[in-house]
Amino acid sequence: MFRAIIIDDEFDSRNTIQNILQNYCENISVVAHAENVKQGIQQIRSEKPDVVFLDIQMPDGTGFNLLEELEQINFQVIFVTAFDQYALKAIKFSALDYILKPVDPQQLIDAVAKLKTPEINFETVTNKINTLLVNKKGFERISLPTFEGYRFISIKDIIRCEADNNYTYFRLQSGENILVTKTLKEYDETLSGNDFVRVHQSHLVNMNFVSRYLKGDGGTIIMSDGSEVEVSRRRKEEFLRRMNA
Repeated sequence: MFRAIIIDDEFDSRNTIQNILQNYCENISVVAHAENVKQGIQQIRSEKPDVVFLDIQMPDGTGFNLLEELEQINFQVIFVTAFDQYALKAIKFSALDYILKPVDPQQLIDAVAKLKTPEINFETVTNKINTLLVNKKGFERISLPTFEGYRFISIKDIIRCEADNNYTYFRLQSGENILVTKTLKEYDETLSGNDFVRVHQSHLVNMNFVSRYLKGDGGTIIMSDGSEVEVSRRRKEEFLRRMNA
């Protein structure tokens, strides 16, 4: 049984979450509510929950501020937020879970189903939270799910990403290749706009590591590590625009 705290400044939102949990999630017991950052910190320290459903925007600060104030993160976090493009991108970079307001019951049920047992490795949770907080001021780090666990790497070290069916290879400046258990499409949505450009169905490149471009039907990029990346015809114009920006 997971002991949960709901931290949200909206009364209706807190009630909606609690009702869904009570009706559909037998493994969750809500032990406390809080309506702002200050109350949330107090309840977490007092109740020592297994999971916190955490709003982002509150009257006295943000859910990110709350996490920064805690000496130790020994609980899992599911963010509950209205659409905020920057905040959602930060959450995705950290590989933490979230649901959008207004809360959809199935989305909440699915998020709860992904919760780990109480024996979870909280070092991984802490690293995800730290990645989130580092990215508050600009996207610098990313959490990558692998078959062995999570890797936490600097974005500036990624030369390119390459699709491998439903997985993605991250090619790093060090020469290391990390096989990640998510599709390239997901990383295209996350990394695009941070010096990364999708140049082919199978390739996402960091423009900072582009050494040369060879003309052709779509053309070929030579990366700083000597690797060659094909550019598709339909993505050629966007790539050249970014290269000449």
